[in-house]
Amino acid sequence: MADISKYPFIRHFRGAPTDHVVHLYRGMVAHSGTGQSFWFRPLSAALSLVPADDRELPLLFHARTSDFQDVTVQSTVTYRFEDPAEVAGRIDFAIDPDTGTWRTNPLDQVAHLLTELAQQYALDLLASMTLDAALAGGVTAVRAAVTEGLESDTRLAQTGISVIGVRVVAIRPEPELERALQTPTREQVQQKADKATYERRALAVERERAISENELQSQIELATRTEQLVTQQGANERRRVTEAAAAERIAVEAKAVADRLRAAARAETVRVVGAAEAETDTAKMAVYAEVDPKVLLALALRDLGRQLRTIGTLNLSPDLLSTALAQLTAPKAAGNGAGTDGS
Repeated sequence: MADISKYPFIRHFRGAPTDHVVHLYRGMVAHSGTGQSFWFRPLSAALSLVPADDRELPLLFHARTSDFQDVTVQSTVTYRFEDPAEVAGRIDFAIDPDTGTWRTNPLDQVAHLLTELAQQYALDLLASMTLDAALAGGVTAVRAAVTEGLESDTRLAQTGISVIGVRVVAIRPEPELERALQTPTREQVQQKADKATYERRALAVERERAISENELQSQIELATRTEQLVTQQGANERRRVTEAAAAERIAVEAKAVADRLRAAARAETVRVVGAAEAETDTAKMAVYAEVDPKVLLALALRDLGRQLRTIGTLNLSPDLLSTALAQLTAPKAAGNGAGTDGS
């Protein structure tokens, strides 16, 4: 939309850098170009305003493949008016000198033209392809066919329209068919997911089994070591008891040997002492046999006197007295007899 200022009997036009204006005065070009600014009379001027920037035209149309399946093609065509003066001479881009708006809808006419041409090239290509081929590689093929067709189209070239690029976003079948085509892939993905789940569960079970086996093996190892420990403790206790018994036996045997030796020593001592005492008594008896009984009696009385302090009571029986008197008197009689006999 142009910026037009209104004054009595005259107007002022101010264009934008992206708009190409063509000002005709009495059939002759008075002004032409982008970013123009000029005065004009509305009754004698003819103004055409052609966009000079790149334009995007989204396309959405249906096509049918060789196997009679409907598909939807979504694409975008980028174009520009390469020769605005030529375009203004072939398409009505005239603007109102008072408001600066187009009198008609020239961009709709251009869009209709590009849409028809793009659809023609896309439909011709998809009609020779199966649905699988169209879904697999149709995007690249349709983009190349539409681009080549629009760039080589003589009508566009004569009109001054230049196609910069074509983008094909998607080629999609009908929703029911698309879901049906997606089902095998979804099933495969689900199968892979289930397989991964089963493998993960199997791995978890295997790991749990390994853990259980390790725990059981640890328990068995612990029980085995406990058994070895108990056995070793029993053996150690038996060895200790055996060694204690052997030591006690050795001690008893040593004590018995010592007792026997001591007994033998005591017996030998007693024997030796007895023999000595016997010899002493024998010697004494031999000496006493040659001593006078009176002397013996005197010795006995002497020994008795030595023991008077320790003797509490002394009993003299008649037999003892008679024996002692007899012994005292016997020698006198013997002596008397001998004296008598000597006399």
